[in-house]
Amino acid sequence: MTEDEAQAWLRAEYDVSRETWQRLELFIALLRDEMQRQNLISKASADSLWGRHIVDSAQLLRYAPKPEAGKVWLDLGTGAGFPGIVIAILGNYQVQMVESRKRRCEFLNHVIDQTGIGDHAMVLADRLENIECFSADVISARAFAPLDRLIALSHRFSTKNTVWLLPKGKNAVRELKGLSPKRQKMFHVEHSLTDPDAGILVGKG
Repeated sequence: MTEDEAQAWLRAEYDVSRETWQRLELFIALLRDEMQRQNLISKASADSLWGRHIVDSAQLLRYAPKPEAGKVWLDLGTGAGFPGIVIAILGNYQVQMVESRKRRCEFLNHVIDQTGIGDHAMVLADRLENIECFSADVISARAFAPLDRLIALSHRFSTKNTVWLLPKGKNAVRELKGLSPKRQKMFHVEHSLTDPDAGILVGKG
């Protein structure tokens, strides 16, 4: 997916308003600036931010419940803001972003402030193990931990209706097979728009 194709897909899929588009562009500008001070994404993907990171994050909305105000989206290991910041810009969720690294938390809070999404986006600056339990409507994690450990650490935030959205790249099927049969039944694999060899684990419960 080229950068032009990525931007065209976003406009067509989500009917992005001018204000929302400006927020996405500002996020990218802030990210590029911050990359001069800390390693947020790989240098190899810096020239394809719209495809490799923005659309790769935004596509998760296709499998999420209806974005109503008050629904909680818990994003684990948000890092540079993917998918948490993108979801907060595009979707109508209360986005809770878990990130334990201080400099990345400072960057995420700066983005939230500059883009004006503070009314529905928050950084939980701690390790997931230390965060007080609450119920999440969606749990996402782009590069947080191996699947079995991810579920072990975060299942206390889920209910029978929680939707799990876990991009796992080329390892999606292999990681899914490593779960217990009961856990395996929770998930199915969707193909990623941005990489034909990558999979997204979509689950419920």
